[in-house]
Amino acid sequence: MREIVLDTETTGFDPHSGDRIVEIGAVELFNHMPTGETYHQYINPERSMPQEAFQVHGLGDDFLRDKPVFKRIGQAFLDFIGDAKLIIHNAAFDMKFLNAELGWMGLPQIPWEQAIDTLEIARRRFPGSPASLDALCRRFNIDNSSRTLHGALLDSEILAEVYLELIGGRQPDFSLKVVEKAPEPGQDMGNWRPKPRPTPLPSRLTEAEKNAHATFVGGMGDTAIWHKYDA
Repeated sequence: MREIVLDTETTGFDPHSGDRIVEIGAVELFNHMPTGETYHQYINPERSMPQEAFQVHGLGDDFLRDKPVFKRIGQAFLDFIGDAKLIIHNAAFDMKFLNAELGWMGLPQIPWEQAIDTLEIARRRFPGSPASLDALCRRFNIDNSSRTLHGALLDSEILAEVYLELIGGRQPDFSLKVVEKAPEPGQDMGNWRPKPRPTPLPSRLTEAEKNAHATFVGGMGDTAIWHKYDA
């Protein structure tokens, strides 16, 4: 299962009032595991940057002036995401901007059902609690200290960690499916992605270490919490 964790930065709140996308960042997951593949693009919005937006992401007119306009990168972006599910925090915001930009180019729109909104997931799991990306980082003890300004790629990387926590933890899904073999040396990698091990690695504890642990726990008495795990 391929998923793309995605974020955008813009000049404002409404594409139909002249606001544009200025940055797209995306991280690829396969079976809920990061593959190392990313997409990152700064975009010339063909308009000036409002001060309010600049204070959010720090992307100014001088920096964006020599970046490609959206019509030069739109197809490459669509090629990257393909038909993968898009994991987005507050998906309605990013989707309206992406589809507006694609529509102005005459490119296919991204179906709304292709997006999974982590903001909605968080509000269902923790009703009444703050559900911003920063608040979820605090809840899940995810380090976001480098997030002094909003940045699409950094926010995507952080959101990938938050998303995996929201759906039940950072471990890959348990699956009974047959796991494809990795390509042999010299073979074409194609669309191969890393998958969970079909057979867990054997324990590295020696018998002496196990016996020493058992002796240590035995000396702690019958109420020791370790007995719950050694049972």
